[in-house]
Amino acid sequence: MSVKVSVVVPVSEPGPDDDAFDACVRSLLEQSMPSDEYEVIFADDRSGDGTRERLDAVAAVRPNVRVLHLEHTGTPARGRNVGLAVARGEYVYLLGQRDRLERVALESMYRTAAETDADILIGRVVRGDNPPQRAFSRNRERADVLRDRLLGLPTAHKLFRRAFLDAREIRFPEIQPELSEQAFVLRAYLTAKVIAVLADQICCHIAPPPQEAPDPRAYAAGLRAILDIVDTHSEPGDARERLYAHWFRAGVLRLLGGRHLRTDQRGALFIELRALTAERFPEELDRHLPVHLRARAVLLRSGDLGRLVALGEAARGTSVRAELREVAWDEDTLIMDLAVELIGPDGAPVTFKAEGDRLHWTPPVAGFDLPAPLADVTDAVERARMEVYIRHQDHGLIFFIPVHGEVCRAQEGDRVRVWAVGRARLDVATVALGRPLRPGEWEVHVRMYTGAQQARTRVAGRRGAPLSCVGVLAGRPRRLVIPCWSEQRELSVCVEPRSFAESILLVSPGASVTHREGHVFVVLPVPYVPPSGGPPAELVLRQLAGRGRTITVPALVEPGVPGRFPGQLVAKVPVRRLPGEGHLGNGLWAPHLRVDGGETALRFTLEMNRGRARIQAAGEPGALAVRRSTLGRLLARLPGGRYAVRAAHAIQERYLPTPPAS
Repeated sequence: MSVKVSVVVPVSEPGPDDDAFDACVRSLLEQSMPSDEYEVIFADDRSGDGTRERLDAVAAVRPNVRVLHLEHTGTPARGRNVGLAVARGEYVYLLGQRDRLERVALESMYRTAAETDADILIGRVVRGDNPPQRAFSRNRERADVLRDRLLGLPTAHKLFRRAFLDAREIRFPEIQPELSEQAFVLRAYLTAKVIAVLADQICCHIAPPPQEAPDPRAYAAGLRAILDIVDTHSEPGDARERLYAHWFRAGVLRLLGGRHLRTDQRGALFIELRALTAERFPEELDRHLPVHLRARAVLLRSGDLGRLVALGEAARGTSVRAELREVAWDEDTLIMDLAVELIGPDGAPVTFKAEGDRLHWTPPVAGFDLPAPLADVTDAVERARMEVYIRHQDHGLIFFIPVHGEVCRAQEGDRVRVWAVGRARLDVATVALGRPLRPGEWEVHVRMYTGAQQARTRVAGRRGAPLSCVGVLAGRPRRLVIPCWSEQRELSVCVEPRSFAESILLVSPGASVTHREGHVFVVLPVPYVPPSGGPPAELVLRQLAGRGRTITVPALVEPGVPGRFPGQLVAKVPVRRLPGEGHLGNGLWAPHLRVDGGETALRFTLEMNRGRARIQAAGEPGALAVRRSTLGRLLARLPGGRYAVRAAHAIQERYLPTPPAS
């Protein structure tokens, strides 16, 4: 049978303990496509860490695996080119040594490529906790490079028709590695007849990009090579100008606002990119840029490195304030009412200067003003928006949630505030591009774009407000879904908790206490109480200091109203001020829920002081600080103490001020 897909993986000394490389290899060997229909080509760059032997051992027992032993070059370009030269597949997929494929990736991508007769098939990729690119908003049989924002997907993680690459002699040039990959993809984009997008199937998980700063001269030379490709394969006009604007934005200006300006090479990088800008990027391109990048362009052309660095540092302080007003169920759909606003480094809302009917952005750098035409953001503010998405904690999958709302404005003097209010509707049966969510915990994130800047954050409940935690049986087949909360009161949605105890653990930051007749009643919300009433449960409290006493009391589960009010678990604990067995005394107590013989540590601590109890959530200001302390080391050795140490560390790092350096 002919080979349908060849996967080429350049390899360079991943090391014997590289879990990501092991996951990459496993993902290739465990594909759902029959092994005689695809091949894997590892192009080894003369690794000296035992990798060659490991790969040879795999190839010895896997007929569809080949290992190419190459001379050392230090870059993946030659390995990719040699792999492309010997590949036998109808299509070729390029993978990095720390990336991994979903099990159905090759089968799904090949089927879609064959159905659409695509020269290039872009299967959905995931990288860290970044929101998905807009190109993946839906499947596309005929995608356009500019209209569908394919330039935002510059890596080689795509299915390429091998005959197409050979006919156009498309190979990886020997330039800076990251730009070599982007030059390969750009040339393929600009010469392909059909580019298709597979959006409703996660295909590849991409490893984080390298963090080292590029060599300034080599980097500038690589950008020139990419611009030469644009000149060769496009005609003068609007399309070419937009291609140039993309590389000016992504290849030059973004580099001058990030970590690379905090390195020793920033001066050399600035000089090289300024020369390249004068040579290839005229001022006419600035109209295609967002306003903060227009400011960088002005400073770059004028040679003002100091203010450019200051502008980058100021932008790093921009954040989002997201107010979660309500969380409620509408049958099987979770409703989240939000108000979202960008906050500047000074803690004040980001505003724009009103001049007549126009709005202008003010650079947050003293002594620097943009010319009015460049500072005008009126049209961009019209496109301001809020976006809400969910991210799987374990797998990194991300999906956008539909949001219906509006952008609001308020004028205060000559300044205008812009914020967004909206209602996000999470339907767990369809939110995954028409499919149900897989089991697990999904974080809820929000991103705000104002027309000048954007930022994102986790959605969190307000301090002091009750945490909604009603669970429902949703979808077909029916599955338990509950809104739940982290130690910092950040919202997630859990699909199919693994047990009754886990469902209570996930919402335990919403615990409360009351006092009555010499007892403390510890009340925990229960997202969903089965018709059977749930299994018998006990609350176990362990003292985190002193004698380390343990108290175990029965817990009564009371049902709520499905879809409207949670049930509750109530435990009655005796209290005395003096130390003694079988009752609560002063100090910190770590709570656990015991169900069916197993124990689950809950997400809070119980503090007793002078006979009065209070819940101490991990995200609560004023919680016990134990970092690098004798008490912290003691707590870590006690049952349940590790949670208290971790909770206190989170509090101290998140809320308490850092002492000034001496």
